[in-house]
Amino acid sequence: MKLRTWYTLLIVLVTINTFGQGASEARPIFKDGEAQIVAAFSKPSEWLRHDLFVETEFDTDGDGKLDRMHVSVTRPKQTETQGLKLPIIYVSSPYFAGVAPNVDGLFWDVKHELGEMPNPRVHPEVKRLGERPIISNSHIKKWVPRGYIVVHSSSPGTGLSQGSPTVGGDNESLAPKAVIDWLNGRAKGYTEPYGDETVEAFWSTGKVGMTGTSYNGTIPLAAATTGVDGLEAIIPIAPNTSYYHYYRSNGLVRSPGGYLGEDIDVLYDFIHSGEESKRPYNNKTVRDTEMKNGMDRITGDYNEFWAGRDYLNDMGPMKAALLMSHGFNDWNVMPEHSYRIYKAAKEKGLPVQIYYHQNGHGGPPPLRLMNRWFTKYLHGEDNGVEQDPKAYIVRENDAQDQPTAYPDYPHPNAEMVKLYPTNGGNTLGGLSLKKTKKQGKETAIDDYKVSGSQLASSPSSEHRLLYVTPRLQQDINISGTPKIAIKVASSKPAVNLSVWLVSLPWNGDAKAKITDNVITRGWADPQNYKSLTESKPLQPGKFYEMKFELMPDDQIIPAGQQIGVMIFCSDQEYTLHPKPGTELTVDLDETTLTLPVIDGKESFKF
Repeated sequence: MKLRTWYTLLIVLVTINTFGQGASEARPIFKDGEAQIVAAFSKPSEWLRHDLFVETEFDTDGDGKLDRMHVSVTRPKQTETQGLKLPIIYVSSPYFAGVAPNVDGLFWDVKHELGEMPNPRVHPEVKRLGERPIISNSHIKKWVPRGYIVVHSSSPGTGLSQGSPTVGGDNESLAPKAVIDWLNGRAKGYTEPYGDETVEAFWSTGKVGMTGTSYNGTIPLAAATTGVDGLEAIIPIAPNTSYYHYYRSNGLVRSPGGYLGEDIDVLYDFIHSGEESKRPYNNKTVRDTEMKNGMDRITGDYNEFWAGRDYLNDMGPMKAALLMSHGFNDWNVMPEHSYRIYKAAKEKGLPVQIYYHQNGHGGPPPLRLMNRWFTKYLHGEDNGVEQDPKAYIVRENDAQDQPTAYPDYPHPNAEMVKLYPTNGGNTLGGLSLKKTKKQGKETAIDDYKVSGSQLASSPSSEHRLLYVTPRLQQDINISGTPKIAIKVASSKPAVNLSVWLVSLPWNGDAKAKITDNVITRGWADPQNYKSLTESKPLQPGKFYEMKFELMPDDQIIPAGQQIGVMIFCSDQEYTLHPKPGTELTVDLDETTLTLPVIDGKESFKF
């Protein structure tokens, strides 16, 4: 009996040592710098789920009362039975309670001349969905078993949250701040939207991490720019970091990919699922006044309205550790959104990492990267994550959970290389490392009815100018942000300017990979040749110089391909569709393409 007793005791001791929990106590456990699944936290039937309403510091629905945000909590039972305190994974969204139907007329009509106002659009109503106390089930199965509490909230003017949506206004930063303040005992939470009974987050350690994708990834950044104490780390996935960059491009009215004709007021209608009685006031105040007066679909200029919805302008107070995630072929929320914030955070000296994959919209970092990030900054485990590589990039033929580690992004060995066009762009002009004088001027005729892919794959076209390198004799790794300096003239006072960087020969196979053809893109309004804040009608026939960036990229162009730059006018998928016929003329002698290439000119072998 004694031998069996000691054996049983040994098993208990080993269990406690190995799994970090005894019969009466459960706690988070860690291995290799990551939070592990804990059996005692892993039974959904035992999770405690409840909701509440957190009071903010603003009133945006005009009822004279401070708006309250609807918040739901999912936590292990041990936070009640053992007095266990745990850190929080927090997700906020305007989408949890449903969105507007995609009715005819929801989007702006893009078929009109540049500088003209289109016909009015339709304003659909959102039918609110969802029941208390559960706002969302996202992320709970991933994080609750690993020793976190998961919190969700609906953003202002959506679901049961009070207030008005502003699509990037200050209240969308202050709302998650209020929730984090409540999790730290600095704000009031109530059991009912208009009641007086308070509720406290006694189970919270006060350490909060935020994540989410797209709009849900924008909100973590918005919260971080307030500098709120307790928000230790954020993992934004494909976040919209500037609504100007989302709906405009270098002064040009440009739609996000897949949503031709969308603008900020369309998104407002799409998410406005809050209390029906408050909607008329919100619509009049935000959509029909602030947005109508500020969004400016006539010139596309950058102004105070857009500056107030650009989180790069608000990063002074930010102190949260940042792990950024994005896809290089995301043509909805384009990759410039993530890079501009990553760069600024790095310059501030914040802990940063960036993860890029080669696919489209969405795509979180691998779980191990997220786990290490939250384990360090929320649980306080010294796992050395700050010494990990700064950049993780999924190579073209690899799975998204198998990124390659790099010292940083762009790669430190990337050098800017200038390339010069040589004439023949209506068929195939050249793109050379050496400048050849007296290449002259060449013209493309605008026609939105011809798609960009048709233009790039055609051996000749009067609707585009295409300049290509000789065939590459070895792989070339582009890493960073390509730039173009171009001198152009238009036959009319306004013209769309679109630039694609392509890999040729074009792969027209239906099974072509997303990286096979388009390397990156960019758009601009020549009327903004002086600045983003000032448009001036073009004098027909007069040449103007412009410099702008294409979207950031990190892509290996394989040997045997040619790199081409295609210059054209209206981009069928992204820009307005004016009547065809405008002539865009390019002065080749004053036009250059600059590519960030690992090892610089030495990589170019023709």
